Amino acid sequence: MKSKPVPPDLPAKPSFKQRMLAAREEAIVAAVNRLLAERGYDAMTVDDVAAEVGVAKPQLYRHFPSKEHLAAAAMVRVMEDAKAFTAQIDPKLAPVEQLKLITRWMLERKLAGTMPNLPSQNSKLRNTLLSDPQFVADMMQLGDSLGELILAAQRKKTLHPKLPAELVLYTLYARACDPVVEFMQISGQYKDAEILDWVMQTCFEGISV
Repeated sequence: MKSKPVPPDLPAKPSFKQRMLAAREEAIVAAVNRLLAERGYDAMTVDDVAAEVGVAKPQLYRHFPSKEHLAAAAMVRVMEDAKAFTAQIDPKLAPVEQLKLITRWMLERKLAGTMPNLPSQNSKLRNTLLSDPQFVADMMQLGDSLGELILAAQRKKTLHPKLPAELVLYTLYARACDPVVEFMQISGQYKDAEILDWVMQTCFEGISV
């Protein structure tokens, strides 16, 4: 007589406390994202984050032990969002068109105030980011995906073939913290769609006639 197959163990359903902690952590990361976009890393304080979420600092530190870890969590979220957006792009599109879509997505987040603004020179923050395995894995995966698109576009000569691919990659990454976007938006003279089109044009076509 054949024995019946044993069904696999189902994952345990999160407890109410676990769900509450996860929801609080989600709210903290969202608040950090907004504050980093609005004020930048140097101006944001842990007190600001606690006040934004409506929790005491000791509760905040139960989730994230430092300001650097708060920023790292926000960057992990951005990387996850970028990976998700990149994954849903039609792979049949020309490589340069895929790069344009990804760049426009970054600029749209910048205009919407949801792109964290981090300093490029801060050793403590950099070390925290590079010690976060999720951030490093996401950064490498995204960088590899964009790098392949850049090389493919260079082979097709829709991007300058003599430029180092690494330089092109960093140029595209720089659009995520491009102050031109904010300056144009703050002036109040232009619509977001116009700003997007102009910055995309200068990024991919330059400013010469």
